[in-house]
Amino acid sequence: MPRTRAELEQIEKQTLAPYAQFSADSRGRKYKEAPPEWRTQYQRDRDRVIHSRAFRRLEYKTQVFLNGTGDHLRTRLTHTIEVAAITRNITRALRLNEDLAETIALAHDLGHSPFGHKGEVVLNRLMKKHGGFEHNRHSLRIVEEIEQKYPLFPGLNLSWEVREGLIKHYTSYDHPSKRKGFDAKSSALEAQVANLADEITYYSHDLDDGLDSGLLSEKQLNKDVRIWRQATRTVEKQFGDLADECRRYFIIRCIIDMQVKDVVETTEEKIRRAGVQSADDVRLQSKSLVQYSPERRELNLELRDYLYQNLYYNPVVHGPNLRAVKMLEELFNYYLKHPEQIGDQARKRMRKEGRRRAICDYLAGMTDRYAMQEHERIFGPSP
Repeated sequence: MPRTRAELEQIEKQTLAPYAQFSADSRGRKYKEAPPEWRTQYQRDRDRVIHSRAFRRLEYKTQVFLNGTGDHLRTRLTHTIEVAAITRNITRALRLNEDLAETIALAHDLGHSPFGHKGEVVLNRLMKKHGGFEHNRHSLRIVEEIEQKYPLFPGLNLSWEVREGLIKHYTSYDHPSKRKGFDAKSSALEAQVANLADEITYYSHDLDDGLDSGLLSEKQLNKDVRIWRQATRTVEKQFGDLADECRRYFIIRCIIDMQVKDVVETTEEKIRRAGVQSADDVRLQSKSLVQYSPERRELNLELRDYLYQNLYYNPVVHGPNLRAVKMLEELFNYYLKHPEQIGDQARKRMRKEGRRRAICDYLAGMTDRYAMQEHERIFGPSP
């Protein structure tokens, strides 16, 4: 007999920790739907994210290097898949809800603009007096409003817990879990894991891309970055001399393994000390329970500073990205004067959201490739 949703929910109750977010305890969806027959609510959410247009567009959006720079360099899509994999590993070890955490990880960058974080900065500046632009909040708008796939509701109508997990930056006044008689300060552990897995992923894999591009060197990393030096010694002790590509791969693998082990052990101890017994107990905590140890956090800050100095602001990366985001500003100003040039859906939202927000949404949804093609169509080839 096929395994039903009710059976899957029962398996969760039997195998997950008491402070996990159980599918059967979901606060539901904004628009009522019949429950899935063979999937849990969060498994349905995961499938909806994967089948969205916004998810497919991530293939052509910048992670660090402009899309198309190199066949082996990461895009926003490959980054997202790697975040989801690390998220599942951590949640499985902590006996949390893997399906919920994976869904949040897969959706966390749906709202990212073209041209990476620099694209986000320029859109936020252009929208400064009109509500700003922040990619986490825009991810939420995509799944709640902008995706148009279903006949009975806008967006993807994801469950409340997934939408809660997409908002990272909130105050004590606007936390999505806050309600009468419930002074929430944190999100569920699954959302916290997805957030930290994002950091583990982009630092370790940006190292890989930096080495692959030739902008970083193992010699300099061994000299300046303790976390690299530690992993190198571990790999050399275990395997001896390795070919360059294999050695780099195993060093970065070792860094990820050390990060994951540290997070699992530190988080398990913090959960024990907090004495939480339910997902809502977690939400009442004043600080995230999913954390690095202080020692690991210090090593990560050292790595982050090194990457900013030697990779993210390297002229080879920074220069093309700056030129690309200038295209966004020029397109924004052009569409303000010619709003009939934006897409049909964006024009429809203009009546409700206003011209600037509709144009910002339209630009944020573009891939790197389409933004450059559109700029060339309007302004001619760039020098």
